[in-house]
Amino acid sequence: MKKTIYLSIVCIGVLQATEQLEDINVVDRVDIQQVSDVGGEEIKSSDLAEALEKNSPSITIIRRSGVANDIILRGQKRDNINITVDGMKVCGACPNRMDPPTSHVMTQNIDSVEITEGPFDVEEFGTLSGKVKVKTLKPNKDISGEINLNGGSWGYKKEMARVSGGTDSVKFLISGSTEEGGQYRDGNGDNFAKQLSNQVDGTPQAGMAYLPNQKDRDAYKRKSVMSKIFWDITPDQELKFSYTANRSDGILYPNTPMDADYDDSNLYNLQYSIKNLSNISKKLDLQIYQTDVVHPMSTQYRKASKVKGVIKHKLATKMQGVKLNNSLDISSHKLKVGLDFSKRNWDGKYYKNNNPLPIANFHSIYDVDTKNQAIFIKDEFKLSHANISMGIRYDDTTITNEGKLRDNDYSGLTGNIMSLFKPSSDFKYFIALGKSSRVPDGRELYFHKNGVVIGTPNLKETQNYEADIGFEKALSNNTLKSKLYYSKLKDYIYYNASTPDKQNYFSNIDAHIYGVEVSGSYLATNNLNFDYGLAYSVGKKDTLAKGQHDKNLADISPLKFTLSSNYEFETAILKLEMVARDKWDMIDSENGEQTIAGYTVFNLKWDKEINDNLTISLGMDNILNRTYAISNTQKDLTLVGGDKTMLLNEPARYTYINAKYQF
Repeated sequence: MKKTIYLSIVCIGVLQATEQLEDINVVDRVDIQQVSDVGGEEIKSSDLAEALEKNSPSITIIRRSGVANDIILRGQKRDNINITVDGMKVCGACPNRMDPPTSHVMTQNIDSVEITEGPFDVEEFGTLSGKVKVKTLKPNKDISGEINLNGGSWGYKKEMARVSGGTDSVKFLISGSTEEGGQYRDGNGDNFAKQLSNQVDGTPQAGMAYLPNQKDRDAYKRKSVMSKIFWDITPDQELKFSYTANRSDGILYPNTPMDADYDDSNLYNLQYSIKNLSNISKKLDLQIYQTDVVHPMSTQYRKASKVKGVIKHKLATKMQGVKLNNSLDISSHKLKVGLDFSKRNWDGKYYKNNNPLPIANFHSIYDVDTKNQAIFIKDEFKLSHANISMGIRYDDTTITNEGKLRDNDYSGLTGNIMSLFKPSSDFKYFIALGKSSRVPDGRELYFHKNGVVIGTPNLKETQNYEADIGFEKALSNNTLKSKLYYSKLKDYIYYNASTPDKQNYFSNIDAHIYGVEVSGSYLATNNLNFDYGLAYSVGKKDTLAKGQHDKNLADISPLKFTLSSNYEFETAILKLEMVARDKWDMIDSENGEQTIAGYTVFNLKWDKEINDNLTISLGMDNILNRTYAISNTQKDLTLVGGDKTMLLNEPARYTYINAKYQF
């Protein structure tokens, strides 16, 4: 903490020494991708991961089911991506990522999403490869609302209703939805159960197949309620409270040994802000939040349950956080100073036929607490022709457990600096340097399975040293945006499937990832425009885990290209989209990855405004009915199939209709 105090004094001194700088003129950040109107555009399902994968070429989906899927950003996944919902940190309870953070917010409740790639964030704990910042809908004083009805292939149904209103000082919003879907079929006509039986029939893992009376069951059912109250206490004071409840039942994960019995989450958020408190406080923000998840998964739908009994793995996690941020202007500097405190508890237990297993095999994650306290400083100012933004953060983290394994303490300094230049009104470019870190989680440190310590209790925290450069160019009828990055990962936490010790499957290795991203738009006519995006990354190990020789990093998706055309009629929009990916052959085969064929799929969507209140949408995804897989099979995930792990194919041709009534 002394380091932080010294750095704060240095920062104040620098600010005082630069009082003669010009007034700041902040321009749009080139490094941030904004995905707007998620709820309005992504109506196929409420899965945020699918929406992000379609809108960002640098994001790849990790397909696990019809919903509740995970993402990879710049070749990294899990805790390496920081995901927040209205400033709240949301953690899934499942160590096998059946309930990733993206599954605890429904697209119909989202206003916008900001994707910040790289280690260029100091406000949140543990931003390594990037940050996904979700902002949900806000209430307004005018009475308004929406009713949304959606139907699609394989029995998909979604109903949503939302109303908002209030007065000048008090505003409210309440939104509720239900959603369900059957097992989708791939291009071969196989549903989940058939894909699984194709993989395991006649093998030692035949017990993983679905029971005859369960093979046609629905893939999932979900309900969600979001409520908000905003109170303007005075012109300078605002109080916000929100509560979101998500309830999911019977979610099938066919290439995983278990399915989710249910998945329940609660998100509580209280925010208070006061403006113009003093000369050194332009705005003071206080946030107190809690997110909790309960996730039991079991073999009750599988054939093995009739032979070995129903094995259940029940997990729960709770994240509690407090943030205090003070924004102020000093001369030409926009300054923010913040304190950040959080505590995550994670616990997991095994049962057989609803009875606890013997104590040696009972706990998987034994009451693990991760406590973090941090201070950060951000500054934005203009220096000559450049807009400079910089930040620094100091973290102190302790991780404890009740499983009699070693506790861990981590502390460190992270920061970044970015220079944004705008030599002309139609051209800007940036150069950025950053360092960030993230500590191991309870699974990586302490996870037990069948009496074996899968985790590695002495892991170091991962550090990312990264450089990014990029530009954005606007012409008369098109825009072009490009970024290059190089990421040096020190003590990268990596799964080692061939550890000779047959325990402690996580290692610290050194690695690097570099890549390029290109995106833009072209206005062909007043009615026709095109959007495109491209992402390509390469990841290599600089040091190897014990017993391994493969230099390729896992999860490095191949070249991905997206292209969409939008034709606007007087009261309608027709959108044709192409998503293409190269063959995935740069793989980490020692850790279970497989070569996957490339693919090109086309999607079509038509939106028609019937009148000022009613809009009808029709869509068809995978028009050509291709059979393809998008997710690989690194053994960091527990998947079925033995030596030849099961690839889960993507949906075949999918048609849907949506009716939206607004008032």
